[in-house]
Amino acid sequence: MTPEAIKQMIESHLPDARVEVYGDDGTHFQALVVAEAFEGKPVLSRHRMVYDALGARMGGEVHALSLKTQTPSEFQNVG
Repeated sequence: MTPEAIKQMIESHLPDARVEVYGDDGTHFQALVVAEAFEGKPVLSRHRMVYDALGARMGGEVHALSLKTQTPSEFQNVG
């Protein structure tokens, strides 16, 4: 599994998302996902939305995924 493949899966599931994925060992990854779809949702729900994009690959091809999920306004206000 590559960071680019994970990025594409998340973007296809959350088309409005800005996605950055990092990881160089093929099984452990970190991702920043910024999406309007996260508005009003708690962190756990946001993470589930991303995990849904990866489906059965979670726990298999993707052994670990560290997530940071934000709405566009949350992302702009980080500083």
